[in-house]
Amino acid sequence: MALVMGVDSSTQSCKVVVTDAASGAVVREGRAAHPDGTEVDPAAWWDALREAIVAAGGMDDVDAWSIGGQQHGMVALDAEGRVIRDALLWNDTRSADAAEALIDEFGADSLAERTGLVPVASFTITKLRWLRDAEPENAARVAAVALPHDWLTWRLRGFGPAGESARGPVLEEIVTDRSDASGTGYWSPEAWAPGVDGYDRDLFVWALGHDAVLPRVLGPAEWVTDADGRRVAPGAGDNAGAALGVGAATGDVVVSIGTSGTVFAVSAARTVDPSGTVAGFADADGGFLPIVVTLNAARVLDAIARLLGVDHAELSDLALAAESGAGGLTLVPYFEGERTPNLPDATASLTGMTLASSTRENLARAAVEGMLSGLGAGLDALRDLDVPLERALLIGGAAQSPAVRAIAPEVLGLPVEVPPPGEYVALGAARQAARIAALPG
Repeated sequence: MALVMGVDSSTQSCKVVVTDAASGAVVREGRAAHPDGTEVDPAAWWDALREAIVAAGGMDDVDAWSIGGQQHGMVALDAEGRVIRDALLWNDTRSADAAEALIDEFGADSLAERTGLVPVASFTITKLRWLRDAEPENAARVAAVALPHDWLTWRLRGFGPAGESARGPVLEEIVTDRSDASGTGYWSPEAWAPGVDGYDRDLFVWALGHDAVLPRVLGPAEWVTDADGRRVAPGAGDNAGAALGVGAATGDVVVSIGTSGTVFAVSAARTVDPSGTVAGFADADGGFLPIVVTLNAARVLDAIARLLGVDHAELSDLALAAESGAGGLTLVPYFEGERTPNLPDATASLTGMTLASSTRENLARAAVEGMLSGLGAGLDALRDLDVPLERALLIGGAAQSPAVRAIAPEVLGLPVEVPPPGEYVALGAARQAARIAALPG
């Protein structure tokens, strides 16, 4: 039995799965925690990766491997391959002013057309601009910029700082994939082609202040090798990895209901949204993965469950005991403001309260319908860009709620399927590794 290894290096932890290359069945797995915070020393990810691999039984018997991971994080390296400062993660907001500056300088329409993105604090380009302005001495030392999955792939292939790696600080050996490159804010999906990296160097230099080595962007059928000669797949950003892991195809929209909500669809066509509501990411298969993010998802259910003094199973039972529409009770679920629509200062509201409608059952139902309606706004934004939506795949913790499963088709307006729980980013990386391992040559 041929084995492959897939990795999910997420914000919270590192998950490793070793799977049967032919069937995709998980043979063994391991995990290790990451430190909290919005800036992290990448060495912590490297330690966690090695710990998780050991916990998964090692990789001596795997034929190929791939790493998926959190997007956007800025890993800045000097000429000797050393990390210059702690990586700024996607959820670090100190670069919000830098995002506004870039929009003022280039215009939202121009940036969306060039890169598929309108800058926000999450994206790598804004973090580079912040580095240039806030830490100019560090910015001047930057010889290469990588994303978390790029850097981990480089290290696991045997590269790294002199004295800490077998193959040394060969910055030109840093590689990435289209999906992760598409979240930087300085990559053009139209400029990329096999052998052409697709970076918008003018934007990159404007943000950082000078040019630097950027990862070579591999196509879906390309690979590199590690120090032992094993094939290494391009890897992927976490959402693209999840789409691959869950088997999403054109016409599918993945609705991930975690602490926040993520709605992303597999599309053959590129999207351009100057409003910034839809980020025009690429996927891990050569297509595109337009994505919408909401701030309020499973936490809506958490809040109402606390208010009612019930657990999530009881909340689901209460919601299913109410009629559709919750007797006119409507919850607008903007407990922490909202990103889609862009209402950062909004609060939640409950309307339609009458003596008849104000029941525990209706409140539970309104919570589920309100949360799903918030995610439905993401689907509407995709529909407005003519992204084909034929089926919704629900993943994430809240997708396991019977009430969410039952109510989702009505609110989202699509047939709904709920794949079994799984580490879909790691499984997507493993699927990518299996695909690479099977290619001739």
